[in-house]
Amino acid sequence: MKNAGKMLVIGMLGFLSAGLLLSGCKSAPELTKANALALIQAKYDKDPAAGVAIAVDVAGLKDGVAAKYWEKATVYANRIWGDFKLTADGKKVLKLSDGSDVLKWRPDHDPQPSYSVVVTSVATTHPKAQEVQDPQDEVLPGVDTAKGADFNEDVNLDGLPAPLAKMAHNAVNKLVTKRHADFAYVNGAWTLHSIE
Repeated sequence: MKNAGKMLVIGMLGFLSAGLLLSGCKSAPELTKANALALIQAKYDKDPAAGVAIAVDVAGLKDGVAAKYWEKATVYANRIWGDFKLTADGKKVLKLSDGSDVLKWRPDHDPQPSYSVVVTSVATTHPKAQEVQDPQDEVLPGVDTAKGADFNEDVNLDGLPAPLAKMAHNAVNKLVTKRHADFAYVNGAWTLHSIE
């Protein structure tokens, strides 16, 4: 009788251990901040690279003249407006949003600190994911196991000449955007589900 009791206890322990082992196999491994960052950056690196859009304010306008990216072509009677023609050096590093080679400076009044003109770098880059927060459990429609994490999407200025990068750091430009990434555990691996 004692042997039968021992066998029953051993059998139950074996059954419970097997159940715990099987349920442990179904749970997802931890999604670390480093893994989340790698998944986000891999998506950014896979997307087509693009030029950096830079708003040029009054300080940037002066920086562009100093860098010989454009030169004054026309000053209007109101002494506020001006046309600045792109130089050969300017055409190598940037393009204007309207596709022309004349930067048209048309503020309503002088000074108008919020006035800017957008130029785009010729050099193309991918955004950088930075400062990923600890992934937290989430509920996503159609996903069994999900996590989400906030992070910063930084404009990548690598490869831009120093004067253009300086213009990008002017107050009118936003170089960092808060974003949220959703992750799904699919077929035994964490994948990037979406970025908001």
